[in-house]
Amino acid sequence: MFGRKRKLKREFDDRLRNLLLETKEEWEQAKEIEKYLNDYDQEIIVRRKITESKYFHLFKEAKERQLRVE
Repeated sequence: MFGRKRKLKREFDDRLRNLLLETKEEWEQAKEIEKYLNDYDQEIIVRRKITESKYFHLFKEAKERQLRVE
């Protein structure tokens, strides 16, 4: 029974780690796009802010789970 719980925890931790890394990459890409725009496009700004919020939410969850992200 405990082995199954550990397996599920490991599986969800791996999913969280992958999602966190993907979201971080997406956030960094949005920041780069925004940096190179001459005029500020609202859609790009909103996309960056949404991605940033997702990243910090996932980061908080990873911290609560004491998950190491390398």
